[in-house]
Amino acid sequence: MSMLLEKHIVELLQERDEKAISLLYEHYGSTLLGVAHKVLRNEELAQDVLQESFVKIWKKSDTYDASKAKLFTWLFRITRNTAIDKLRSVKTKSDKEIQINVSDVYNLGVNSTRPEFMDVRDNLGKIESKYQIVLDALFFQGMTQQEASDELDIPLGTIKSRLKIGLRELKKIYGPVMLLIPALKLFHILSS
Repeated sequence: MSMLLEKHIVELLQERDEKAISLLYEHYGSTLLGVAHKVLRNEELAQDVLQESFVKIWKKSDTYDASKAKLFTWLFRITRNTAIDKLRSVKTKSDKEIQINVSDVYNLGVNSTRPEFMDVRDNLGKIESKYQIVLDALFFQGMTQQEASDELDIPLGTIKSRLKIGLRELKKIYGPVMLLIPALKLFHILSS
């Protein structure tokens, strides 16, 4: 791009002339789309980012300073930062979504209920009472760790330690086939 054309685009931007956006898109659009695509690796998201970037460019046009950066460098930074923000928001959103189709929670049926684990409450009696109380509060009364700490007047760190040791003790009772431990831990994590 010639310096004259770049200067003309900058003048149009500073005058808030909409022709500037058309010229920017015409001369930089495909390159900036490539920048967004390189960060996101998704064509649809990259196009969204390109559009968001042009909106930001328009809104921030008065902040461009030719003495600090070339026009392309300024456009590149806005587009790249917008793409990184989009990547973070998409990642955060997907991390928070519950993946029901990957979960076994709704796939449990009569055949998946294992009779050897039906007596968990009875086997709690085989471990020390300080562990029984914590496991009962967390798994059978549905308390979170903090609620159990408050209700039982036991420090939160002690609740966590007794939970870990209590689960380990139950594992000894059930032996190596103790598949309940991961399920109990998952339940514990979800309810805390």
